[in-house]
Amino acid sequence: MSADLLHTAAALRTRARAGRRAVVMTMGALHDGHASLIRAARRAVGPDGEVVVTVFVNPLQFGAGEDLDRYPRTLEADVKIAEQAGADVVFAPAVDEVYPGGEPQVRITAGPMGTVLEGATRPGHFDGMLTVVAKLLHLTAPDVALFGQKDAQQLALIRRMVRDLNFAAEIVGIPTVREDDGLALSSRNRYLSPDERRTALALSQALFAGRDRHAAQEALRARAASAPATRARAVALSEIGESRAAADAHAVAYSAEPSASGSPAAVVAAARLVLDDAARLRPPLELDYVALVDPADFTEVRPGHQGEAVLAVAARVGSTRLIDNIPLTFGAAL
Repeated sequence: MSADLLHTAAALRTRARAGRRAVVMTMGALHDGHASLIRAARRAVGPDGEVVVTVFVNPLQFGAGEDLDRYPRTLEADVKIAEQAGADVVFAPAVDEVYPGGEPQVRITAGPMGTVLEGATRPGHFDGMLTVVAKLLHLTAPDVALFGQKDAQQLALIRRMVRDLNFAAEIVGIPTVREDDGLALSSRNRYLSPDERRTALALSQALFAGRDRHAAQEALRARAASAPATRARAVALSEIGESRAAADAHAVAYSAEPSASGSPAAVVAAARLVLDDAARLRPPLELDYVALVDPADFTEVRPGHQGEAVLAVAARVGSTRLIDNIPLTFGAAL
């Protein structure tokens, strides 16, 4: 199946449409992560639906000194990847098609959630991102739009915009695709030298360390819940040489501390140890942030947090800035 390459909204509007339409929005330089989104879009609408992939490098979401000029433009290759993954249409508008008359005076504002983490590091980025997503939702008129979970704060803001402003499209998040060594797929990975790439692996390694610490805490909580929670029991287990984890489990269950459901601070600390080591590498990793946040509003979670959370990290290696995250659940049902 070959995908139609369209450059104008008029051409997209006049295209015969049958079934449900799914859209995958990209800035081009497609890779396997984008392909997984396109395949998921095809599954979402079925063989009788339509999958539209947008390719547009949005100038509004690049700040001063960022990589707008060097951001890779690979449209011919992008069309081939989109076709192979199941796209029907590649919509690749020019800047003046999306922003006729120049930069828009009226824009979407991200609000408080757009001022933290990525928003604090890149002021105005999320306003520009939401503005173009809103315009592309209008221009493509999808039933469902799919976005990668690697850009977790972006996904959360899009969901909030769609809810707050009554867009009709369903928003679906797709899990992050990683390379064999754990590095999250990104169009910016191509900027990394071999040495920089080795340093960059610390991002995913830090997340995995935090995940492992969280899993250990949740296992401890489950163990504690499976037996009577008394201090005497914990002491007795320790004295007869049973696993220290078992004794600790009873001690945790016995205490009324919020940390009984797992300590967010300990999860962040485990990740930070890896990142601190990477800061001493050559080339070094320059950390922007590592944080454990509530996906509803991207505020940092408090001790005793229950429910979903996102462990997020951003750092620069050489001249390349990378982000990554991993979802966690605190206090899951036993």
